[in-house]
Amino acid sequence: MDFYLRSAFGIAQALPWLGVCLVCLTACSNKVPAFFQGYIEGEFVYVASPFGGRLDHLCVYRGDLIPQGALLFVLDEAPERAARDEARRRVDEAGAELSDALEGRRPTEIEAIEAQLKQAQAALALSKLELNRQNQLLQADVTSRREFDTAQATHDADRQRVAELTAVLQTAHLGSRVGEVNAARQNLLAQEAALERAEWNLSQKSQFSPEAGLIFDTLYLEGEWVPPGSAVIVLLPPDNIKVRTFIPQDLIGRIYIGTPALIHIDGVKAPVPAKVSFLSPQAEFTPPVIFSREMREKFVFLIELSLAAEEAATLHPGQPVDVELPSVHGH
Repeated sequence: MDFYLRSAFGIAQALPWLGVCLVCLTACSNKVPAFFQGYIEGEFVYVASPFGGRLDHLCVYRGDLIPQGALLFVLDEAPERAARDEARRRVDEAGAELSDALEGRRPTEIEAIEAQLKQAQAALALSKLELNRQNQLLQADVTSRREFDTAQATHDADRQRVAELTAVLQTAHLGSRVGEVNAARQNLLAQEAALERAEWNLSQKSQFSPEAGLIFDTLYLEGEWVPPGSAVIVLLPPDNIKVRTFIPQDLIGRIYIGTPALIHIDGVKAPVPAKVSFLSPQAEFTPPVIFSREMREKFVFLIELSLAAEEAATLHPGQPVDVELPSVHGH
């Protein structure tokens, strides 16, 4: 009997301490880091050409790791190459027209004008002599007034011819008019712009990797026709690999952009460090009318976490993971 009394008395004394221990255990349980199930998500880059054509060369294969700037594929270039060559010839033609407008007449043309001017000057000298002779004969009343008038008209015509050829020779040395030169210059600029556009069109038949990454898939085979704008390569850069998970609404207020996290991956001993890079502004579940407490408990928010590129390169889209948020404590 004494034994039982002493035992009961000892238990009664120990009860307050047991309560303290339970409170401590409860408090400690609230400090346990939060764990959530998640998965790897990839944001793919679809590489396409704005022009269609036959796929002549596929330079990469599914699963290849490629650097930035690597050649991915080449489409048939024949139409764009022909357009580029035509544009080059038009530029050469426009340049020649501008040079011709700036330089004036060719030397042989100037020599021909000078020869015509000499002939006209010789004819003017002869008609002047004839006019003087007819004037003397008219004064002596030996010739008729008609003969004198004919000599006068011939002399005037020869003088106008000399003046005309002199002006033509001066113009030949000056070159084309200002308006014609400006028109030739603008035409050259327009043809150069057309050549630049043709060069760009031709360059788009060969596509290069905009970033380093993994060739996730190839959508066409060599010899197939690729429509304009259709993706040929599906590229997955390491920076585009994210971790996605869903957080209950009562914990979302403790998470912010930059919150550190650890990603636990099956078969990998050490967790991979990460940080929160996106918080969804909307809940994934919306109650019909009233936000009751029971309905609020069903709210979850999507968050995304980013990893270092070297760590992300080892992960695969769709791979399940566990997300640990050390700074966020579960219930």
